[in-house]
Amino acid sequence: MQMNGSSSSFGPGGLDLAQSFFKPIQNGAPPSTTKRHTKISVVGVGNVGMAIAQTILTQNLADELALVDAKPDMLRGEMLDLQHAAAFLPRTKISASADYSVTVGSDLCIVTAGARQKPGESRLNLLQRNVAFLSDIIPPLAKHSPDSILLIVSNPVDLLTYVSWKLSGFPSNRVIGSGTNLDSSRFRFLIADHLNVNAQDVQAYIVGEHGDTSVALWSTISIGGVPVLSFLEKQQIAYEKQTLENIHKEVIDSAYEVINLKGYTSWAIGYSVANLARSLLRDQRKIHPVSVFAKGFYGIDGGDVFLSLPAHLGRGGVLGVTNIHLTDEEVEKLRKSAEAILEVQNQLGF
Repeated sequence: MQMNGSSSSFGPGGLDLAQSFFKPIQNGAPPSTTKRHTKISVVGVGNVGMAIAQTILTQNLADELALVDAKPDMLRGEMLDLQHAAAFLPRTKISASADYSVTVGSDLCIVTAGARQKPGESRLNLLQRNVAFLSDIIPPLAKHSPDSILLIVSNPVDLLTYVSWKLSGFPSNRVIGSGTNLDSSRFRFLIADHLNVNAQDVQAYIVGEHGDTSVALWSTISIGGVPVLSFLEKQQIAYEKQTLENIHKEVIDSAYEVINLKGYTSWAIGYSVANLARSLLRDQRKIHPVSVFAKGFYGIDGGDVFLSLPAHLGRGGVLGVTNIHLTDEEVEKLRKSAEAILEVQNQLGF
């Protein structure tokens, strides 16, 4: 069953208002057949999927938004709820269906469907429950939109991005995981909060697994263009390494805290994914720490693996990975993060 937007006609075979209301100008030509609109599909209309959809709409990122979910009543309710806000939003066609044909011709397919993370549950423990979901989701998405970019949000995102890459048959540059884009935002917020500056003036990355083995790149942090650690050393300002580790731990624990308090995370990941959608579809060429095919970078050679690295994103997907100089300790931690992902991944049989 497919649920589309409102029609221009009233009743079966009724008056077509669009034809009757507007009179065409003389000597006009039909609209160009060249595709000029942008279509985004969101699979999964739970708290995360709807936060993403809402943010996409308010930021005017798509001309067409397709929603897919296995629960038709909830799906129709969410579609109608968004459509009823049409007077307050940029014009976007919104459609919804449990049938993946509604996603045909998508430029970007965002996958949020999956089992919800339980309080205290690590992202890696979600793996087996969510691989089964993807087996029913990715092949039809790839069939209906063979030229699209896949953006995986479901957790554990690094492993599920790898699974999606395998299931889709897409080139690696067109399969991306939301990765540590949100972790890095949390990291920037905490640093900014400590120093009482705007988080947008803080350049800081969390890389590796989106989870417990993530790596904080302290050596690359800058504020207003000033490298933080080298500045402290030159000014002979003492700092304790434990303080840095505590901030990183707070980043890791922050999602769990939100889940314990409200049962799920939604708004921050909604803004994070919309931010990625803008960079991809508007060809912004921005650097984002997202889960990408990482084999060959920083000595990661134990197998095909996806994890977060600072990636250059544009209309073609991943355009490249930023060649950031890391300390030996950071490289070692990054390799161990890759090994932790591969240890579980090797049990999947993909």
